[in-house]
Amino acid sequence: MVKANLTVISNFIFLGFTHYPKVNIIIFVLCLLMYLITLLGNIILISITVLDSHLHKPMYFFLSNLSFLDIWYTSSALTPMLANFVSGKNTISFSGCAIQMYLSLAMGSTECVLLSMMAYDRYVAICNPLRYPIIMNKSVCVQIVAGSWVTGCLTALVETMSVLHQSLCGNSIINHFTCEILAVLKLVCVDTSRVQLIMLVISVLLLPMPMLLICISYAFILSNILRISSVGGQSKAFSTCAAHLTVVVLFYGTALSMYLKTSAIDSQEIDKFIALVYAGLTPMLNPIIYSLRNKDVKTAVKKLLIRNPLCAFLIPSSK
Repeated sequence: MVKANLTVISNFIFLGFTHYPKVNIIIFVLCLLMYLITLLGNIILISITVLDSHLHKPMYFFLSNLSFLDIWYTSSALTPMLANFVSGKNTISFSGCAIQMYLSLAMGSTECVLLSMMAYDRYVAICNPLRYPIIMNKSVCVQIVAGSWVTGCLTALVETMSVLHQSLCGNSIINHFTCEILAVLKLVCVDTSRVQLIMLVISVLLLPMPMLLICISYAFILSNILRISSVGGQSKAFSTCAAHLTVVVLFYGTALSMYLKTSAIDSQEIDKFIALVYAGLTPMLNPIIYSLRNKDVKTAVKKLLIRNPLCAFLIPSSK
């Protein structure tokens, strides 16, 4: 069997959704709409958290970072796919594939850590409201965000390098629409047990462990909410956490189904559609969920519309 080092290959070919030729145009239109809505929604969310002084709080600082992550993640995954569809070429260079893989892993890993830290922020806000300004001060928030970024970028670097140093059997066809790490790993013709072990360890650190922290945080939050005598107070506390919980379920649900499923249910076609949800639908829904469930965000959007009437054509009014 002839072996070729991965770095020798100059271009990869995406199969994408060629098995579904009749729905290719539908997938393209849906992906384009998801991408445009993701850009618009997250840019608006970042803008209002920066411009409105009432949103200069830890929760919205984390939320603006989440929106920034979503923009980069969706752009790295969907932009090459959309460009290839328009140009009629389903290829990507080796360096482009490496960058795409790294960015997707880095943004996704960072988001895993950041979501767990956002759950901790809600725990402190609801369970220790008097000490909240002291515990979650500006310095701590910056350290949390910086730690999330460093963790995500370093683990992504380890995973990317571990795969890119493997050898292929002269195969450059990726059965996916993006340089997703599991799809590229299928091209390797040598023993991948070491790489799979590295990926398993990192996946456990970035998926079940943050999920455990989130569950513990919300267990304390729920216990504290149930002790609130006021129905209005309970409703406000539940509303504060509902948006974050919705985002967590969407994000971790798709991530767990992709990276921690057993080999017995492995299907590349299923992975592609899960990746579409993971890369397109979830980042698109995040700003919508937070804006619809959050009175402060809706108030800030209304102020933006009053100051800039032109934005009314871009932002649908919320009632």
